[in-house]
Amino acid sequence: MQKALIVIGIVIVAVGLFWPWLSQIPLGRLPGDIVIERGGVKVYLPVMTCVVISVVLTVLVRVFGGR
Repeated sequence: MQKALIVIGIVIVAVGLFWPWLSQIPLGRLPGDIVIERGGVKVYLPVMTCVVISVVLTVLVRVFGGR
């Protein structure tokens, strides 16, 4: 558990440091993401973004965390 918390902390710091460059990645604005705007309400469903993140995390876990 300690190692996991340390890794999570390092990842959070890295994301914070690289945020100006990471914000340029079009993640969250991919084709297939659904945006519904009605009146003053905006509903955002990031379908393709979730699929891409899931595939990337699955590959990383298989490569680096496999038993």
